[in-house]
Amino acid sequence: MSSPSPAPQRPPVPRGMVRIGRIAGSDVLVSTSWFFVAALIAWIMGPRVDQVQPGLGAWKYVVGVAFAMALYLAILLHEASHALVARRFGFTVEAITLHFLGGATTIDGEARRPRQEFWIAVVGPITSLAVGAVALALWFAIPEDQGLLLLVVEGLAGSNLVIGVLNLVPGLPLDGGRVLKAGVWALTGKVYVGTVVAGWGGRVTAVAVVVWAFLSSRDGTVVNSVVLVIVAMFLWTGASQAIAAAGVVRGLSGVVARELARPAITVPEDLPLAEAVRRAGAASVPGSMTGIVTTTSDGRPVGVVSDEAVRAVPEERMPWLAVSTVARSLVGGRALPVGITGEDLLAALRRTPASEYVLLAEDGSVHGVLATADIVRAMRNR
Repeated sequence: MSSPSPAPQRPPVPRGMVRIGRIAGSDVLVSTSWFFVAALIAWIMGPRVDQVQPGLGAWKYVVGVAFAMALYLAILLHEASHALVARRFGFTVEAITLHFLGGATTIDGEARRPRQEFWIAVVGPITSLAVGAVALALWFAIPEDQGLLLLVVEGLAGSNLVIGVLNLVPGLPLDGGRVLKAGVWALTGKVYVGTVVAGWGGRVTAVAVVVWAFLSSRDGTVVNSVVLVIVAMFLWTGASQAIAAAGVVRGLSGVVARELARPAITVPEDLPLAEAVRRAGAASVPGSMTGIVTTTSDGRPVGVVSDEAVRAVPEERMPWLAVSTVARSLVGGRALPVGITGEDLLAALRRTPASEYVLLAEDGSVHGVLATADIVRAMRNR
């Protein structure tokens, strides 16, 4: 009787985070900064609670904490909607994180089509607007003598409607920026153009928030101004990172793997390493390095040998080691189609970082070896 396979281990919780559960197969993490936010919300709401329900004393701050929990639950629904749609398109969602400025959904991979980008992005603001609309309807249905309940529901309605509207602002890293990116991408056919346009939208938004903070400070509302400056920094940083990433995508847009392929020889897995190195050297031509690809007995490529792996083996041991002992398996993404280019190539590099990849022809034969160093060099030349 075979023993059951061990359950897959969860990734470790990052420092400063607390795991509170799972949604749609993804960990839900809460930043420790949330406790500071909850305390800040309780302090800000204290005077308002006193107006609605005098005489509560310190208990008025408990109402503020309860509102903070309800607010972050609504934000969790916003992020969970992103996760559910991403999973519907076949993406892996690594985690949903609630932090100081709201939330974030970590998705493994990039949208492959504008339609995917649009729906993954827009569903979050739609969810927030829906929650705000429901809370607003409840506000009209609650009796007037339920002052504290009315206060909490009023806050949820207002905050969710604001979150939904602000997230539709057309600038990265906001959801509205991703919607704009999808639109420009669909019109131009180039994802990096959409990213740059939406990134500059985010930078313009950041500047507008700084102006807002300056105008707020003239009224003496220091707390609001500080929060707005933090939000502006977040927007500017996220937008700048997106623009930089678009530059990488643009650099790769004209890179053709076939043109960068190094010649390669195929050798049996059990061939001595010394003989494999000798054959590669004999096949090399001036100005070009020849890669080594290991194959099974029926000729199926299964591994690639890097120059670093060969140099790490003492020369006197090479005749006694099979070449397979220093080969990296092609399983997991190190074998790529020879016709791969641009954004597809970038997605492959992100999925499986490596120093060498084997390029396979349409019939499954080895066309050559693609080195990451050659890709970087080609991008710099462009």
